[in-house]
Amino acid sequence: MRWNLRMKAAERGIWKSAEMRRRLAEAGLEISTGKMSALWTGTPTTVRLDDLDIICLVLECTTAELLIHEPEVAMARCPKPEPEAATGSATVVPRLGRGRTLPPI
Repeated sequence: MRWNLRMKAAERGIWKSAEMRRRLAEAGLEISTGKMSALWTGTPTTVRLDDLDIICLVLECTTAELLIHEPEVAMARCPKPEPEAATGSATVVPRLGRGRTLPPI
């Protein structure tokens, strides 16, 4: 996902994080300077859904406009499947532990 807050804010004429923070406060979201800086300068690791609702209200946008899906980035992170054995079927090996036993035959 790509965080698109600054672009959406610029489209609304908001060029500084202090201005965005003031508008969020007017809408009922009191946010610390540090958290606003994190939202403004990079991609946040977490955003509360209630906060996201207010951000979208202030910017008159949807979450899809703030969080841009990048499937190619996600696919690049996926592990590549290992080639199957020559028999054409993968072997399943049970992981034993914590008192588990093999299933009945």
